[in-house]
Amino acid sequence: MANPNISAVISLPLHNSIPENLLHRFEPTYAEYWNKYNAGRLATHQVPIEAYRADPLKYTIAYGREIVDAGKLKITNQTCPVEGGSIAVRIIEPDSERFPETPRPVYINFHGGGWVFGGLPTDFDFCKRLSHELGVVTFDVDYRLAPEHKFPIPVNDCWQAFNWIRDQKVSEFGLDLSRMAVGGCSAGGHLSAVIAHMCRDASIPLAFQLLAVPVCDLHVFDSNGQLRPDQPYESYREMEFTQPLPLERMSYFHKAFLGNPRPKELDDDWKVSPMLAKNFKWLAPALVITAEMDPLRDEGEVYAKKMNDAGSKAEVHRIKGAPHVVMQVDGILDGGKEYNRLVVKAMREALLK
Repeated sequence: MANPNISAVISLPLHNSIPENLLHRFEPTYAEYWNKYNAGRLATHQVPIEAYRADPLKYTIAYGREIVDAGKLKITNQTCPVEGGSIAVRIIEPDSERFPETPRPVYINFHGGGWVFGGLPTDFDFCKRLSHELGVVTFDVDYRLAPEHKFPIPVNDCWQAFNWIRDQKVSEFGLDLSRMAVGGCSAGGHLSAVIAHMCRDASIPLAFQLLAVPVCDLHVFDSNGQLRPDQPYESYREMEFTQPLPLERMSYFHKAFLGNPRPKELDDDWKVSPMLAKNFKWLAPALVITAEMDPLRDEGEVYAKKMNDAGSKAEVHRIKGAPHVVMQVDGILDGGKEYNRLVVKAMREALLK
């Protein structure tokens, strides 16, 4: 006779599984892959950061990414000086036979990962795609990560890298500073939004910003990293237990990036939450992409509305059934392929006109 206790245990939902009430809303292929490879495993925010830093591959499962052949792209790494140290920047130059014209447009990428995880491998294929399809010179910035390097260090690293490229790399790589773009996903979207405001404030021309599933409002959390009951975004309540970015994970990122408790002087800092910026006029045109199954969905769309209401231009697309990491599963999800099409089209219109 079967042991009823064992049967009961086996029937419990796996740790980090997609909730039953959300499962049918995901693109089915993603739910299938998530349940096969991720459900039942600890996520990266659920292990000590020291353990993750020592062996990241042990806690990271990579699948679903479309690998982009480097072909005749020229790929080099350089070191960019920043306050208190230096960071790596990967440069991808297009095939000079296909794109002989100079000067060339520029795309500066800031990877995602909650300001805690990620690095140059994160968006490598995406950056190769842009250089291959559009002929842009791509700079991928490996900014320093929290919790070892809390706010404002990642922001400052990105700003210093941006200006290093402008000031020191134009002749070396044949860059056209009138066709310069920034972009990133999630935390990288946050960094890109902040850099776009800083460019406007410094009267530095910026042709385009890519804000993909961006973090725009970290002040949805109180100083202890708890979701405020009066926060305005329904997607945070609707997607509290979604995967791969449940509320628990966003709270972890808030604490790691800003400190726990968050310093009082950051309570109204727009560089923490670009949603709090006083001025949305004269910002670079933006493509804002949100994912239906993402708690950050609503804040990205509200941010785009604030841009449009102020006279800046923001094109907004919500990808149906898509998880937060839609751009990282472009090899298996229709939503991921849609993401690539949207970005390439918008960047072509902004940088190749």
